[in-house]
Amino acid sequence: MTADPADDTRTRILRAALDLFAEHGYQRTSLRQIGERLRLTKTAILYHFPAKENLLAALVEPLVADLEALLDTAQTQPTERARWTVLEGWVDIMLAHRRPLGMLFHDIALIGRGDTYHRLIVIAMRANDLIAGPDAGRRERVRAVQAVASCSDPIVFFTDVSDEVLRADMLDGVRRLLTAPTTDAAGPPEADPAGPDAGPTHPPSLAHASRPDAAPGGGAAARRRRPGRPRALGREQVEAARRMHAAGTHSVDAIAATLGVSRATVYRHLDGQ
Repeated sequence: MTADPADDTRTRILRAALDLFAEHGYQRTSLRQIGERLRLTKTAILYHFPAKENLLAALVEPLVADLEALLDTAQTQPTERARWTVLEGWVDIMLAHRRPLGMLFHDIALIGRGDTYHRLIVIAMRANDLIAGPDAGRRERVRAVQAVASCSDPIVFFTDVSDEVLRADMLDGVRRLLTAPTTDAAGPPEADPAGPDAGPTHPPSLAHASRPDAAPGGGAAARRRRPGRPRALGREQVEAARRMHAAGTHSVDAIAATLGVSRATVYRHLDGQ
């Protein structure tokens, strides 16, 4: 069967847009540049995509559709099975859409408050509910939100880590988060039942790094760290901090909160650029 020329042109436009957005950023890429790369007029681009934001929405659509299908499947399962279906499936989908996700990380808000924006909000709420489980309290719901972040954010920041290794790290981090002992608000965190030598030696995911008893490298030394003492950053975290700072989308306070370190630690690595 011969491919529809219109569909072929649309696919070519999307592929060129993704390449140019990745190279120059969404804001600095014009429809004229996309047309020039494909030897098409701007009018031809507008025939398929009435505005540049429609291109962005179309690039996000496969990711959105896959997440909706995942949640539909999990919705029919018992609570515990549904929780891990969502978490493992979420990681796999993020990795499958790794390139557009990384490119769109700082541009997703440009989709606007249209259908795609509404669907993303609904997806996030459904995922949080399935992970938290029925009749969840505040603490369980907070951890559910953190779990989704730990199954998403590392995709953007650890771009030099292979899919296989990053998948293992992310799932290890989210399991530790959801099975971590609860903390009494009036006292320190309970000891890790797995012992001081448990856990991988690779850099922790961002969600794991945000735990109050965690620090890059893990282990007993991390748990003995004095409150307020600046922590070291691993190479991937330094690169992530510098990318966020260079993009102008995160303040130093926001970068420090994301990576679970002090502002002084962030400044030290930014000053070393």
